[in-house]
Amino acid sequence: MNSSCLTNTEAKSPFLIGVAGGTACGKSTVCKNIIEKLGQTNLDEARRQVVSISQDSFYRELNAAEKIKASKGQFNFDHPDAFDEVFMYQTLTDIQAGKTCSIPVYNYKTNSRSKNDNIVIYPADVVIVEGILAFYFPAIRDLFHMKLFVDTDSDTRLARRVPRDINERGRDLEQVLNQYMNFVKPAFEEFCLPTKKFADIIIPRGAENFVAIDLIVQHIRDLLNSENCTQFELAEGLVPLHTNNVNASRLH
Repeated sequence: MNSSCLTNTEAKSPFLIGVAGGTACGKSTVCKNIIEKLGQTNLDEARRQVVSISQDSFYRELNAAEKIKASKGQFNFDHPDAFDEVFMYQTLTDIQAGKTCSIPVYNYKTNSRSKNDNIVIYPADVVIVEGILAFYFPAIRDLFHMKLFVDTDSDTRLARRVPRDINERGRDLEQVLNQYMNFVKPAFEEFCLPTKKFADIIIPRGAENFVAIDLIVQHIRDLLNSENCTQFELAEGLVPLHTNNVNASRLH
């Protein structure tokens, strides 16, 4: 299944922000809070200046044997092989080219892309892409002008994942814990955590770090209000700085 993209006559080349981090670290909540603080939530989708998409939309289609494994919690969705890297790269390059794209919604209960449910991504000024392996694939990583890593304690992430997977994804406790110990935790340590070094901004405690989120929001406001700066000039304005509270880059 490929994304459906149409060229827009007033093409925008958006500022791409990647948001990575382990399972249930708060990536989606951070993105949601950023969009809310920028007043984008209640706007018509075609009028939003800032939009967010999930790497989960780019899980590849499973074959019959893999679907059986997935239904038993024995398929590793945290491994790079679980994603359609080519599909994701093509979609992001189309978005960067100012095209309107339709991407699938992933159904966690059936472990497949929803056949009649797509998300339309209209040309925007800022596009936020969140996912556990958002920085893993070099070609995709190089598309981002800003990279954020949400750094949350592993015990907190597990405590969040258990009720989420049971209540929202129809899994039982034993399945959730087995999947976490056998796949999620090892994959985080092998594939996700090493990508932290690529981040421009590290956000400890996720959505609870209001200082970091406010700094990022202010930087995006500056982006939206800048009429004479190109996105590349803005990207070059990031100067690495680590602090105990925010552990983030200084945002100009």
